[in-house]
Amino acid sequence: MDGSTQTTDPGQQSAGGNVRWVICALLFFATTINYIDRQVIGILKPTLQGELGWSEVDYGMIVFWFQAAYAIGLLACGPIIDKIGSKMGYAAAITVWSLAALFHALVRSPGGFSIARFALGLGEAANFPAAIKSVAEWFPKKERALAAGILNAGANVGAIATPIVVPIITLAYGWRAAFIVTGMLGFVWLAAWLIVYRAPEHHPRVSAQELAYIRADQDNDAGTAPIPWRRLFRYRGTWAFVVAKFLTDPVWYLFLFWLPDFFAKRHGLDLKTFGPPLIAVYLLADVGSIGGGWLSSALIKRGYSVNAGRKLALLASAILVLPIMLASTVSSLFAAVAIIGVAAAAHQGWSSNLYTMVSDTFPKSSVASVMGIGGAAGAVGGMIMARYVGHVLETVGTYVPVFIWAGIAYFVALAIVHLLLPNLEDAKPN
Repeated sequence: MDGSTQTTDPGQQSAGGNVRWVICALLFFATTINYIDRQVIGILKPTLQGELGWSEVDYGMIVFWFQAAYAIGLLACGPIIDKIGSKMGYAAAITVWSLAALFHALVRSPGGFSIARFALGLGEAANFPAAIKSVAEWFPKKERALAAGILNAGANVGAIATPIVVPIITLAYGWRAAFIVTGMLGFVWLAAWLIVYRAPEHHPRVSAQELAYIRADQDNDAGTAPIPWRRLFRYRGTWAFVVAKFLTDPVWYLFLFWLPDFFAKRHGLDLKTFGPPLIAVYLLADVGSIGGGWLSSALIKRGYSVNAGRKLALLASAILVLPIMLASTVSSLFAAVAIIGVAAAAHQGWSSNLYTMVSDTFPKSSVASVMGIGGAAGAVGGMIMARYVGHVLETVGTYVPVFIWAGIAYFVALAIVHLLLPNLEDAKPN
């Protein structure tokens, strides 16, 4: 993690335009919708359990099937997106997940919701592989972590919007209406995406100067054929990403699918009252997402190597997550929100840099495939988390063991990443 190695930098070259940030805004909104659709069920968990009579194990299984489909979808969608491109891959994905979101309104049983969540997971799996591939195509290395942080902040905006919008819709029109209204958002975004998105070299609004800026510090891998999917497992970069996602993604899924229930059980909140704490948590997560991307980008601009910049940002994130081990033991709601909010911010800062490591160490032609493999590993970790949390709540009745595990996961992951990739600059596949 030596900071003395200077990376290639476009230096004083002018950007010559901002079309790339328009694309980043589209990626941000897609991620926002993605997280609204996946989080609705977490917000409605107490309501659905009360009305439909689900047990904790029933809910755990519903989440399990979402995670299973998410893992399958990630393994499948990466190579497909690398082959057909971000534009059509994204369009197909958001169509599938929006239809699945609407389907939730038609079912009542745990089995029916499991089918709906499975379809949702298949479609939503393509979001981050397509988004990070787009970032690799549209941004120079020095801006990629910031761009990834901004689009990743869409997850937090979605998580903020959901506890505001869903209770209002549910209390006025019922829980089915919540799934219908949120499910329709994807089709609005789809129209904008099909109209606006082009590759940089084919976009009519990209100037020659902005295109040169985008390409200035990118590796010359234009036209490089994707690395065959099976060969990707020969690279340490793949395994570093896989292990890190497997260990840390379940913590984020814990926030998404169980945080409303935690506030209900530990602090007596309900559909009308747990909105503000959830909003506070995800506002902090937004800060962390952009801040984590900014931190590594700022370090690199100041002369740190890519390796040092990314890993120092990951280390800072791991340190900030650690206090979450106390979240279930404090009696103050304010203290619990602060602890969990800082941990959520740290996780998003962690993710912004972890995603960017893929584009640091693999050619653009293989980014979506590696993202898919790592995302599938994270989803498998989420599957294990779903069964584990359901079991713990049924038997122990407290979140304490879950939060203790969450606090140490990032240090373990970072240690393994550094052992596998002591120097990111040397990890580029041949």
